[in-house]
Amino acid sequence: AGACAVIVAITLVTTPLSDALGLDVVATYRVAGVIAGVGVPGTFLGVVAVLPSSRRHRLGVVLGTVIAFGGVALFWHAYPAHWTATESSLAFHTAAVYFLGGALALWFVFATLANAHVRNDPHGTVRLRLTRQGESRVLEVSRDDYQRYAAAISDGGEDERVIREIESKYEE
Repeated sequence: AGACAVIVAITLVTTPLSDALGLDVVATYRVAGVIAGVGVPGTFLGVVAVLPSSRRHRLGVVLGTVIAFGGVALFWHAYPAHWTATESSLAFHTAAVYFLGGALALWFVFATLANAHVRNDPHGTVRLRLTRQGESRVLEVSRDDYQRYAAAISDGGEDERVIREIESKYEE
C-alpha cells in the first residue's frame, strides 16, 4: 500500500490526473507530497509486518513512522506559505523531522532483516546430506562437530575416526 501511494503521488504530479481532479499546481504538489510522505514510512511498516520481528523492532518502526508522519503534518502546514524564500521558512525543519523519522524506521527495518536470518537458524545445528550406496540421508550435527569434521578432512585426506563417527550417526 505504501509503494502504491508513492506511485499515485508520482502519477498525480506527472500526468493530467490533477487537472481531472480539479487541483491547481500548488494543491497538486501539496496533496502529492502528503501521499508520498505517508507512503514511504508506510512501506517500512509493511516490511516489518510480514517479517518475523521482535516487539522492539516493531515499536521502533512504528515510532519512526509516527515521527515521519509528524514531518508530513509539518509539510501540510508549511507548504506553500512557509516553504522556501520566506522569512519563516519551515522547509528545513520539515525535512529534518521527516528524515529523522524515516531514518529511525529504516534502522529498525534493517535490524529486522538482519535478525530474520538468525531466527531461521536451526539452533546451532548444521545439516549434512550424506549419500551412501545411492541412498541419501540428512543429518543434523552441532556446529562444533561440523567444524571438527571439516578441519579433519579439509586437506583432501580422510580421517577414519571422523568417517566412522559420521557413519554411526548415519545408522541411527
